[in-house]
Amino acid sequence: MDYQSSELCRFTTAGSVDDGKSTLIGRMLYDSKSIFQDQMEQIEASSLRRGESEVNLALLTDGLKSEREQGITIDVAYRYFATPKRKFIIADTPGHIQYTRNMVTGASTANVALVLVDARNGVVEQTRRHAIIASLLQIPHLVVCINKMDLVDYSEDVYEGIKEDFEKFAAKLDVKDVHFIPISALKGDNVVHRSEKMDWYDGSTLMYYLENVHIASDYNFIDPRFPVQYVVRPNTDEHHDYRGYAGRVAGGIMKKGDDIIVLPSGFTSKIKKIDSFDGELEEAFPPMSVTVLLEDNIDISRGDMIVRVNNQPEVTQDMDIMISWFNERPLISNGKYTIMHTTQEARCMIKDIKYRLDINTLHRDLENKEIKMNDIGRVTLRITKPLFVDAYRKNRITGSVILVDEGTNETVGAGMII
Repeated sequence: MDYQSSELCRFTTAGSVDDGKSTLIGRMLYDSKSIFQDQMEQIEASSLRRGESEVNLALLTDGLKSEREQGITIDVAYRYFATPKRKFIIADTPGHIQYTRNMVTGASTANVALVLVDARNGVVEQTRRHAIIASLLQIPHLVVCINKMDLVDYSEDVYEGIKEDFEKFAAKLDVKDVHFIPISALKGDNVVHRSEKMDWYDGSTLMYYLENVHIASDYNFIDPRFPVQYVVRPNTDEHHDYRGYAGRVAGGIMKKGDDIIVLPSGFTSKIKKIDSFDGELEEAFPPMSVTVLLEDNIDISRGDMIVRVNNQPEVTQDMDIMISWFNERPLISNGKYTIMHTTQEARCMIKDIKYRLDINTLHRDLENKEIKMNDIGRVTLRITKPLFVDAYRKNRITGSVILVDEGTNETVGAGMII
């Protein structure tokens, strides 16, 4: 089985305001020849208009006009580019504290998080905040890009000092793979091309790292999970008896002939065949979208989950989650919200707020438990019907939930099941 066929690597950028995230992405697109000549000319003209001495590569990613005018990133900007080795989706997230929620949104599906540190300022509060979010979201790989090395004379001592600071802090976090690269996004050092000014650094360039980091095992291939999105009944003469269950594989490897059980009914059957857009498949694995046909006629609808008989998720109406709060109105204790989990929708009540997490110290604040916008805390939920869940650290799809305000229909929080 080839998990590698032109893999898609999703990465997110994070850092304080003006640490150079947008410039870095612009530099990657430019040096890897991933932008068109007319885009380049537009940016050159725009930079001249602003009276800048060099081409401002940050303008490549700052798509909103208000961002270009202020020179900052407000929303999550997604960019797609490809090299001969891999395809990439970049989520360029804002650095301002008031946009922490945008970082959570951009990072929730990422394989790699790039945390930018300004070499002149070192590790600041926002660096720690972003590293904590990356570890809470279980982003498998973390790359600390120590940027603006050109402004500290490409000093090895400065780089080593920041690296040591970050390592001390990261020791408290649940981050498995941390990598450090000294770069200058403005001048292009160690982004796509190796820097001649930092011959003391013998690691890879950022682009080489992103093209080669091992991401195939970032998904859970052990526990088969298939949340049903849609029941396919064409009712045409040629497909008279066709009854398939369409959805996206959320975990494990599903094969023809597998013994399965359907939740919540508990009926068992075997997988008769697996259909995809490209025809019939022998097996399916995350993140493929497929239609599964079973040997028996079972009553299955949206929100049900097909799993293996001997490998089932937890079925529960009570759960503990770490929540990142998105809304101006604080989280209400005993408040009622709509909860979305895979293809299920239910209602839930906040039974208990355990603590608010102090982003800087990782200290659990048990006194002031009010969870306001951009705060992260631990809460207990009671749900109106059973959900089929795994711990977030085991499966990022079946382990995450979204809370929606019933009155306004706004998404108010994202939760990771503990």
